[in-house]
Amino acid sequence: MPYGYMGRILRINLTSGEVTEQQMDDGLARAYIGGSGLGARMLYDETSASTDPLGPENVLIFMTGPLTGTKVPTSGRHAVVAKSPLTGIWGESDAGGSWGVALKSAGYDGLIITGQSPRPAYVWIHDQGVEIRDATGFWGQDTYGVDAHLKSVTDPKASVACIGPAGERLARIAAIMHDGKHARAAGRTGLGAVMGAKNLKAVVVCGSQAPAIAGPEALQASIKRLAPLIREKTTNYHKYGTGGGVVTNAVLADMPVKNWRIGEWVDSAEKISGQTMAETILTGRYYCKSCIIGCGRVVKVSEGPYAGVDGAGPEYEALAGLGSMCMVDDLEAIALANELCNRYGIDTIETGTCIAFAMEAYERRIITQSDTGGIALNWGDPEALIQMVHAIGRGEGIGQLLRHGVRAAAESLGGLTLEFAIHVKGMALPYHDPRALSSLAAAYATYPRGGCHRGMSHGLERYAIPELGYDEPMDRHATVGKGVMTAIAQDYYGLYNSLKLCHFIAGAIAPSDIVTWLNLVTGWDMTLEEFLRVGERASNLKRMYNLCCGLSRKDDVLPPRITTEKFDEGGSKNYLPHLGDMLAEYYKHRGWSKDGVPLPATLIALGLEQEVADLPLGYREVSVQK
Repeated sequence: MPYGYMGRILRINLTSGEVTEQQMDDGLARAYIGGSGLGARMLYDETSASTDPLGPENVLIFMTGPLTGTKVPTSGRHAVVAKSPLTGIWGESDAGGSWGVALKSAGYDGLIITGQSPRPAYVWIHDQGVEIRDATGFWGQDTYGVDAHLKSVTDPKASVACIGPAGERLARIAAIMHDGKHARAAGRTGLGAVMGAKNLKAVVVCGSQAPAIAGPEALQASIKRLAPLIREKTTNYHKYGTGGGVVTNAVLADMPVKNWRIGEWVDSAEKISGQTMAETILTGRYYCKSCIIGCGRVVKVSEGPYAGVDGAGPEYEALAGLGSMCMVDDLEAIALANELCNRYGIDTIETGTCIAFAMEAYERRIITQSDTGGIALNWGDPEALIQMVHAIGRGEGIGQLLRHGVRAAAESLGGLTLEFAIHVKGMALPYHDPRALSSLAAAYATYPRGGCHRGMSHGLERYAIPELGYDEPMDRHATVGKGVMTAIAQDYYGLYNSLKLCHFIAGAIAPSDIVTWLNLVTGWDMTLEEFLRVGERASNLKRMYNLCCGLSRKDDVLPPRITTEKFDEGGSKNYLPHLGDMLAEYYKHRGWSKDGVPLPATLIALGLEQEVADLPLGYREVSVQK
C-alpha cells in the first residue's frame, strides 16, 4: 500500500448491483495527486460529449487526496466529480466536514458510482464490506432527517452524504449535503441531481483504518511549527466565519447587491455580517476533520417569525445570495432561508441568484403575481425570500421555472431576461464582483466548471505569495498581468482541490510548505516545479474535456451587466474590467491558441499526448505561440 493512499478505489454499478475494487495506479497518483485532479482523469476517460448527465452512463466520482485522513491542518475534505446536469460540461464540487476522512477510514481513496438503481437506494460502506440497501422508506425526507435516520440504522459514528427532495426531483441546482445539521455542501454544478437520477439517496461511510505516513515524526514537527501561524492568520474566520468579510467586501463593492446592480449597501451589510451573527444568533462553531480554524457557524433562532432555525449558519455566499442579492437585511430570515436550502439540498449561490433574477423580472413586469403563485417578489421582502426557497426546493409554481438554474429560466422566459441572468457557462457567479477585483473577470470566464472563484486569483489581489512570483498583492483594478496571474492561481489552488486542503490557509503558508507536507506523507521527492506542473496538467485536461463538449473562446464570456454597467457609487465606482486583454494574456501564457484551444506542444509537454487526437481539426499540427 502506498504512503498517503489506501491504494484502492471502490466501484459500484447500481444497475447490476456489482461491487468491485480497482488498485490505485501509482503513476496516475503522482501525475494528478487526487481529488478533482485525479477525478478529471477518470471523468475524461469514462464519459464523452454524448454522455447524458442524468443518464445511467454518467459517472459520479467521490475522491479524497493523499492528505485526507492525516493530521495536516484542514485536510478533511473531498471532491465530487461528474458531468454536470446544470452546465453540460465539467462538473466538480468540493466539501469539508467528515465524509472524506470516513471514506478513507473505510479503506478507500475514492468511490466511482455508475448505473441507476431500479428503486431508491443508499450505499453503506464500512470495514466489513459494502452494501446497497433500500431507501424507499425515507425517499422524500430532507437532508437533516436522512442523516439522523441513517446513523441510527448503520453506526452513530458514520458520516452521511445525501440528497434532499430537490435532488430526488432532479433539480439541476441540487447539492449533495454532508454531516446533517452541520451542512457541509458539495453545492455547485448540480451534482445532487446526478445522485437523484441514479435513485441514490445517500452514501454512508464509517471505518477504523488510516493511511500510512512516510515521515510521521517530521510531518508532526512541520505541523507543530506552522499551526500557530495558520491560527493567527485565520483568527477572523474562527471568530466570525466567512461572514466576517461581509462589510469589507461591501465597502469594496465586491459583494453584489440587487442582482449585481448597486455598488453601495454598507449599512445594510453590517446587519447581516458575521460580526452581527456572533453577537446575536451564534451558539457554537463547527470544525471539519483535521481543521484548526473552525469557520463553521452553528446558529439558533428561538423567537419571532423565524423561530426554529437550529443548525448550520449562513456562510458568506449565503449571506450575499439570500441577503444582499435580494436586498434582504434580516439576518434571522436569511438564517431560515439558508437552513431550508440545506434541508431541500439546493445550492445557496444558485438559489440566491435565481430569486434575485425573479425579483428583477417582477420589477420589470416580465412576470407578475399570477406567475409567482401570488408571491409579491419585492426587493428586500424576507417573506418573499422564504416562500421562494420553498417553491424552488419543492419544484412548485415558479420554483418549477427556477430549479434548473438561472440560464434555463432566462432561456424559458426569453427577451430582456437574457441580459440580467448572471452566469457563465450556465453556472451562477459566486458573490465577488470583477468590478471590484478585476482578475475575477478572467477567472470566471475561464474556470472549467463555469462562473467560479475557486481559482482564487482574487487572493493574489489581497495577499502576497512570493514563491509564485508575487511579492506583494496586485492592484485590484489593474489589467496587465492579471491573465497570467489567473492561470497561475488556477493551477496552484486547483492543487488544494487535489490534495485535499482548504483554501483558507493559503495566505498563511508557502507553497513549499505544502509540497513538504505532501512529500512527508507520500515519501515522494516532488519539487515545487513538478507540483505546480500537476496543477497545470489538470487545468488543461479539464479544458480539453469542455472542448470535447463543444466549448471554446465563444463561451469564455461574462454577463453583459458585469462588463458594461459601471457603478455610480461605492468602492468600485466607474470601473469596468477589461476581459479581452486579460483573456489574450491568459491564453498566451497557457500555450493555447487565440481561440482558447490547448496546442499540441502544450499537451505533449504536460504528458497529455493522447489528448492531442481529441483537439478540433485544424489545431493538431499547430505549434505553441511564443
